Amino acid sequence: MRVGLFVTCLVDLLRPRIGFAALKLLEAAGCQVVVPATQTCCGQPGYNSGERAGAQRLALKLLEEFADCDHVVVPSGSCAGMIRVHYPELLQDFPAHREAVERLCAKTYELTDFLVRVAQLQAVPGRFSGTVTYHDACSGLRELRVKRQPRELLAKVQGLALAELPGAEQCCGFGGTFAVKFGEISTRIVDRKCQAIEATGADAVVLGDLGCMLNIEGRLRRRGNHRTRVLHVAEVLAGTDGEL
Repeated sequence: MRVGLFVTCLVDLLRPRIGFAALKLLEAAGCQVVVPATQTCCGQPGYNSGERAGAQRLALKLLEEFADCDHVVVPSGSCAGMIRVHYPELLQDFPAHREAVERLCAKTYELTDFLVRVAQLQAVPGRFSGTVTYHDACSGLRELRVKRQPRELLAKVQGLALAELPGAEQCCGFGGTFAVKFGEISTRIVDRKCQAIEATGADAVVLGDLGCMLNIEGRLRRRGNHRTRVLHVAEVLAGTDGEL
C-alpha cells in the first residue's frame, strides 16, 4: 500500500517532529510511505480568506504531487477536511480535473482515521506514563467525523490513562484567521478551554491539529501554566513526545 504523507505547512515549519511521528506510525502499519519533496500548503488559509486563485493553484499542485498514491494521509483534521470536503467546490472551475479531484478526495484521510479504518493498526510503539485528556478539534470532528479513532488508538498506549475533557467538542478559539480577526473573542474561548483542561488534572492535553495545539499551548503558558504538556496525538502514539 503506497501512502503519500501530506505533512502540512504548519507541521513542516513549526513542529516537524509531528511529521516524523506520523511517518513512524504509517511504517508500523506496514505502509510504503512517500513524502513528495515539493509539497507545501493545501490552500486553506487563502481559501478561508477569499484568495481563491491562490488556493486553486496550490490545490492543483497537490493534486499532481499525490496522483500516484493509493492513499493520502494527513496529520491534521483541518487540512484533510480542506481536501476531502472543499476541493470539489474549489476546483469546479477545472472540469478536466473533475475525476482526479474525486479520486483524491476519496483516498485522503486524517491520520488516526486512516490507522483505524484502513490500516487497522493493532499495536502502537508509544508509551506514556501518566494521564492525558483529549480535545476534539473542530474540522476533524465536524467535517470528517473523527471522534472515536484517536481514543481507540490512545487506549493501545502502554501506561496511558485517558481523562475525558469537559466540553471536548467545543472550539478552542483558533479557527485559523478567526483568532487574528477576533482576538478578544478567541481569547475568551481558549480561556474556557484551558480551564477545562486544568480541571482534569491531566499531565497533557492531546489533539490532532497543530493550529489548535499552538493556540492552546500559547494561552496555557500566558496563564502561567508551564506544567501541562500539549501534544499531537501522533507524538503520543509513536512514542516521540520526548524528542526535539
